[in-house]
Amino acid sequence: MSQKALIAMSGGVDSSVAALLMQEMGYDCIGATMRLFQNEDAGVPREKSCCSLDDVEDARSVACGLGMPYYVFNFTEDFRSEVISRFISSYESGATPNPCIDCNRAMKFGRLYRRAGMLGCSCVVTGHYARIEQKDGRYLLKKAADETKDQSYVLYFLTQEQLAHTRFPLGNLHKAEVRRIAEAHGFVNARKHESQDICFVPDGDYAGAIERLSGKICPCGNFIDRSGAVLGEHRGIIRYTVGQRKGLGLSLQEPMYVCEKRAEDNTVVLGRDADLYSRELDAAECNWIAFENPPESMRVKAKVRYRQPEQWATVMPTGAGTIHLVFDEPQRAVAKGQAVVLYDGETVLGGGIICG
Repeated sequence: MSQKALIAMSGGVDSSVAALLMQEMGYDCIGATMRLFQNEDAGVPREKSCCSLDDVEDARSVACGLGMPYYVFNFTEDFRSEVISRFISSYESGATPNPCIDCNRAMKFGRLYRRAGMLGCSCVVTGHYARIEQKDGRYLLKKAADETKDQSYVLYFLTQEQLAHTRFPLGNLHKAEVRRIAEAHGFVNARKHESQDICFVPDGDYAGAIERLSGKICPCGNFIDRSGAVLGEHRGIIRYTVGQRKGLGLSLQEPMYVCEKRAEDNTVVLGRDADLYSRELDAAECNWIAFENPPESMRVKAKVRYRQPEQWATVMPTGAGTIHLVFDEPQRAVAKGQAVVLYDGETVLGGGIICG
């Protein structure tokens, strides 16, 4: 009797090929798409067909062609409470969140993972570019073969139990190979464009989305320099990100950058480019994958943004789920709310959320 697998199908080419590969490995596959938000949440009129509905039809087409059952699960309430609300509160507090990590953690490997168990599936399958290996009785998360598509950074939170029941069939493939497989099987999404936007902010206007979703207008406040002198008025701290130079609306004698957002007094601190560099950070909500208990100090490579090259650092656990990290070289525009992920070569050691 074959094992059952629940395939998280987004409507894109990656998850479609993942479904095909699992079927070819002999799994009894079920396709599933998560309905995560209503049209209005993304600023799309109710009477319009938004991109998510088109994605459902693409996923359904592939599942039907493969002869597998297909479901759409309505997780909109969970998505609003677990992802959208966290996104809003994080921005309002002056941080810069990564909602895609929250979505993976709460939805794909939370709600969908639990639904898989209810359906009698032995594993959840996604189209992520990453690899899972087992060594000495422990599951390890590793980078994908295609370094340009590697998504291990957004998966650092996975637990041993989740890794044991998760499959990443694309981990050893390159994107070009995935597209060729999709074309060879006549998938409607073989050449589908990849979205780079947050799904519920399709126009990229984060501040507009936050005000629309929260029903609140973010108040104006002062731009100040590092000495506290007022430089002008900002239009709400949610409209700025650490490292930003353009769009400040100020006439200054020299280029100035956003160095800090202080929610406690509603100020945005500006400084020179040199002021953006720092060597140390603190992180919380940490998850360790490579070991149960980390050593007191270890040399790692770390990255504080998805597309940033890894940098040498020393990390020291400071408590339950917290770390202090010191980079060998100063890093530019380290932002609270982003993830810091730790690597040993191709292996993800763990990671957490930057808090200071």
